[in-house]
Amino acid sequence: MYITFIIGTAGSGKSTLTSRYSNWLKMKNQDVITVNLDPGALNLPYTPDIDIRDNISIYDLMENYNLGPNGALIMAADLIAEQTTTLNEMIEDYKADYIIIDTPGQMELFAFRQSGPYIANELSGDSKAVLYLFDAAFSNDPLNYVSNMFLATAVYNRFLLPQVHILSKSDLVSKKDLKKILDWSARAKSLELALEEQLSEMRRVLSKDIAEAIRRLGLVFSLFSVSSKTDAGFINLHAALTRIFSGGEEITE
Repeated sequence: MYITFIIGTAGSGKSTLTSRYSNWLKMKNQDVITVNLDPGALNLPYTPDIDIRDNISIYDLMENYNLGPNGALIMAADLIAEQTTTLNEMIEDYKADYIIIDTPGQMELFAFRQSGPYIANELSGDSKAVLYLFDAAFSNDPLNYVSNMFLATAVYNRFLLPQVHILSKSDLVSKKDLKKILDWSARAKSLELALEEQLSEMRRVLSKDIAEAIRRLGLVFSLFSVSSKTDAGFINLHAALTRIFSGGEEITE
């Protein structure tokens, strides 16, 4: 049983990717289920096999504890951790090979509270990975790109799981901009030049220092582009995860 946690900033395409990638796996005759861990999701582009909203209601928490929306979401995130045993049992009942977990839209609810790493650690699985999404439209600016590098590093520090980085929603930027962002991820000098040319002094210095600190840690942010609209890049995405899960060997019935 191989578990993938899909994490990224709000609007980076986590739920859409969960939907399209799980369907793509099913078309390859792979046994896969989807799990929604976002208690505040209003509408999803897929029907989760397991949906945390069936057990935890944001609206009930707001009413019962006199909380606002944000307070209810924080409380819900902590309550999910208390249901890890039940969640494990529900997942295991499916006996699926691939488990795709769609995490909250507000990344901090899962990644930066203690409940997120606890849930990731407690869920049973032969192997686990984090799929971190760099929103292509957001990452088109070098300052935003470095900010995303910083967030991805923080997520890795929180979970300490194998982490794959993709440039999501790649169909929303031009081919020229797509190539530019991918070049930043592949060549440190290319990113450094963009920072020198496009940022003012304070932002330039800070961004360069952050990027250099991440490189010194040995963390690699080589990106490949993925589009949940066209399914472009799904072969590379699946290959990257399969290398983590099973050394590159495809799971067969």
